[in-house]
Amino acid sequence: MVVKDRDRFSTATRLRLLGEQTAARVYRSQTKRQARRSRLTGRAALLALVLCSLIVALAYPIRQYVSQRAEIADVERQREQARERVEQLRDLKARWRDDAYAEQQIRQRLHYVMPGETGYVVIDPDTSKQAHADKGAAARPWYANVWDGVDKSDAADQ
Repeated sequence: MVVKDRDRFSTATRLRLLGEQTAARVYRSQTKRQARRSRLTGRAALLALVLCSLIVALAYPIRQYVSQRAEIADVERQREQARERVEQLRDLKARWRDDAYAEQQIRQRLHYVMPGETGYVVIDPDTSKQAHADKGAAARPWYANVWDGVDKSDAADQ
């Protein structure tokens, strides 16, 4: 027993115990540091920063490019419509140069007839009813029509 006590207080034993305790503390701190260590390295952070900067720097020009492409497509569509309209007008101009087409349009639109022909005009019954309603206003004096207009506009405001 004397040997055990003496061994317990010996310098070598104390140094050995101190070394084991220190090694245990170092091992614990290394495992904590490794557990806490982020997976994001400095290179990855730099790469993420560069990518974000590129996205921000290119966002506005890309938006402008897309909007300009849309404008170009719209202008091309308008140009195509204008070209089609010009073609239609050229065709119409060529038709009006033809005497037979001009005569047909004059007969149809102006109700002209050639000498020896009899012209007829068919009146729509709904149109004649509207004309009779307008005759009632024409038979009255002008100031009565004006006063009726004032009354109608006053009733519309209320």
